[in-house]
Amino acid sequence: MSSGPGADPHLLGLLRAIRLRQSAPDAATAGAADTAAALSEMAAAEKAEQDEDEATAESRATPGHSAGVGFPAGSPPAEPTGQGRVGGVGASGRSSRGAETPPGPPREAPPHRGAGSELLWRGGQGAVLGRSGLGGRGPGTPDRAGASAAYGVPLNRVDPITGINPAGPTTPVPSVPGVPKARPIGPTGTEFPSVTPAEYAAYVARTTTRRNLPADGMDPADTMALRDTQRLLSTSLTFAGGTEEVAGRLWHALLQAQPDLLTLLPGSAETQRDQLARALAWLVHRLDDPPGVVAGCAQLGAVLAECGVQWNQLQLVGAALAEAMRAGMAPGVWRQDFDQAWRWTWQHVHEWLVHGGTLVAYQPTIWDTEVIGHELRRPDLAVVRLRPFLPMPYRPGQYARVEVSAVPGIWRPYSLAGAPHVDDVIELHVRAKTETGVSGTLVHDTRVGDRVRVTRAEGEMRLPAEPGRGVLMIAGDTGVAPMKAMLSHLAAAQDPRPAVLFWGVRTLDELYDVDELTAIARQAPRATVVPVVSEGDPGPYPCGLVTDAVAAYGEWSSHEIYLAGPPLMLAATSVALRELGVSPERIHHDAPE
Repeated sequence: MSSGPGADPHLLGLLRAIRLRQSAPDAATAGAADTAAALSEMAAAEKAEQDEDEATAESRATPGHSAGVGFPAGSPPAEPTGQGRVGGVGASGRSSRGAETPPGPPREAPPHRGAGSELLWRGGQGAVLGRSGLGGRGPGTPDRAGASAAYGVPLNRVDPITGINPAGPTTPVPSVPGVPKARPIGPTGTEFPSVTPAEYAAYVARTTTRRNLPADGMDPADTMALRDTQRLLSTSLTFAGGTEEVAGRLWHALLQAQPDLLTLLPGSAETQRDQLARALAWLVHRLDDPPGVVAGCAQLGAVLAECGVQWNQLQLVGAALAEAMRAGMAPGVWRQDFDQAWRWTWQHVHEWLVHGGTLVAYQPTIWDTEVIGHELRRPDLAVVRLRPFLPMPYRPGQYARVEVSAVPGIWRPYSLAGAPHVDDVIELHVRAKTETGVSGTLVHDTRVGDRVRVTRAEGEMRLPAEPGRGVLMIAGDTGVAPMKAMLSHLAAAQDPRPAVLFWGVRTLDELYDVDELTAIARQAPRATVVPVVSEGDPGPYPCGLVTDAVAAYGEWSSHEIYLAGPPLMLAATSVALRELGVSPERIHHDAPE
């Protein structure tokens, strides 16, 4: 049905009323009762009038359109042109209610529309309004209180435009959901309101106060639906053995169905299972906070995109999650509503993940981390351990930029000394250059539990792809951090290639991490750590310049060489290596900042 300029506004209003009745069962029952009462009253009045004018009506009846032909029982016959009742008014000037009505111009009856059609259509639009009870009051009509009489809507009648019974209860039935205000039909000024403007304003104020919508615009009914789903998720997790057991079964299911997915994620199998458990607990506990869930899933989607995960690899996660839940329950405990709740939740989470993944191309990805360890190794140097809340991919040897809350907007680069294939902890070696700033805050004013923000990993330093090529690492001061990450990777992977780390410092006290480096080197098949002290007592280590120690140790032309440290040390070491016959293509270091 068209709703353009040529569409009849009253028929459109009737169709809308029918849709409203169909969408609310209780309202449909009330509407049927109101309609039956109205029709009964109309039929009684018509019957009385028909008896009074029976002789006249029979003499004027058109063949084929006599009383009772083609109409339901109790409905009046159609009148010929210019005579009889039009719009509920008899030929004698008496309305169907018995009130005197001023005579008006004759109106033509519409063509025959089939059985029952005259209940709604009888003459022109004015006749329709008269039949529906929306016409104006005639002389002698009892005055009706309120807006119903003012707008021509009698009591106990259903307005066919709005579908509202003005005489009904002032408050909606609790089981019937509220509906928005009817859309205006036709041009401005042609609406048919059922209440006065003051009454409507009072109604809006009352309903707005009652609903008390929160700032995010969520309807209370939607909130209750989310809490019901949250309850189902929480209950099913408990029945399935808890988040840790479910996460373990989910991890094994993904290992069988999508092994490439897990290899893209950093951390060991244990840390990945822990992250899955934390993710499930977070999702269930935050499901009644849609903005928070959407933001968190979008951030996770960006992280997965940084890890290289493809979206088709996530399609089986929802089914694997449902299977992990079902497998942990006794026979007969798994219910249909559990299955629907988890699949519905994953469907929305998947959409938010994809949305977050698309944002990677338009904005930088930021990881929120928590400080889980802080050791002051020297008065001006600290080793800070961070645990990202979401998986953070990086290669051994890379660096990332760090921001602290005390100095917002300032990002400083620091090498990552962790082992991405061993755990989900990253390690920063920070020497304070000032009392404040990022470095000073990390060394002097950072405690366990503080939050630190980290950007995506950068840098081109990586272990060589050729498995047999040896590795030479030369570090100065805190430049040992990326070398520690490379050693950790060699030890974790049991890589058999030869690797030597020269760590040059000024004094023996500056070897703040030598014990951990030596322990890691012992775990690798062919790794060695050689500290070099340039001033004072060297203790058990070589003394002198680190470049001299490198030249005296062996021949390095077939090795990949990695440098990290102060800018002057990088320049001097690069020149010395080229003099030793090392090709510049074999020397790798990040540009100093």
